[in-house]
Amino acid sequence: MWKQLKPALGEPAEWRGDCRPLVEQLGSTAGLASLAEVAASVRTTSVRDLPSLRRFLHDYQKRILLPVELPAIRRAFDHTSRHEVRELVGFDRQMADEPAVKPFAEASRRVGQCELQKLRPLRDERIVRRYLEAVECGEAHAWHTLVYGLTLALYSMPLRQGLLGYGFQTTRGFIRPAAKLLHLSAAECRDLLDEVCATLPAAVETLIGSRVVA
Repeated sequence: MWKQLKPALGEPAEWRGDCRPLVEQLGSTAGLASLAEVAASVRTTSVRDLPSLRRFLHDYQKRILLPVELPAIRRAFDHTSRHEVRELVGFDRQMADEPAVKPFAEASRRVGQCELQKLRPLRDERIVRRYLEAVECGEAHAWHTLVYGLTLALYSMPLRQGLLGYGFQTTRGFIRPAAKLLHLSAAECRDLLDEVCATLPAAVETLIGSRVVA
């Protein structure tokens, strides 16, 4: 299944140009949030073995990835594609009240603002300039998911590929550190990733086909 899914996922190594570092950074948990922080946000007990890691990953997808993160990426992508600066900044402020974001809000802002600064050479793009100004004035936060969606649109990356890449990379980002602590084999990690992400393509299709309220 791993080999069958891989070509359709838009793995970072297959992406072109300056988007590759962005996908690797924003599409993983490295430097974003610890396993413990996210476990607390989804009310999951500590990860101590393979079954508890599996439960954590399913809870994360059910309570954060699918209902919050992927829709946020899609909405930021849509606003950017339509050059809706005001709407993007307004949505950014709205995200500050999202309960699922609060446990790792500081990390999300840190990563998002770092990646947004890398877009500074694109200041000729009005939406980049205005979003940067809003962040620098304290009117916006630059959540990592919004910067991810913004960048996908700026570089004309396919939304479907971007959402799948984020979902798989983030899930993989949780498995990797846990695998070292739990002494999981490469085969166990691969099987776990395939199992947890088996429904992700269908969820992404549903999200793309739905109407997101702006």
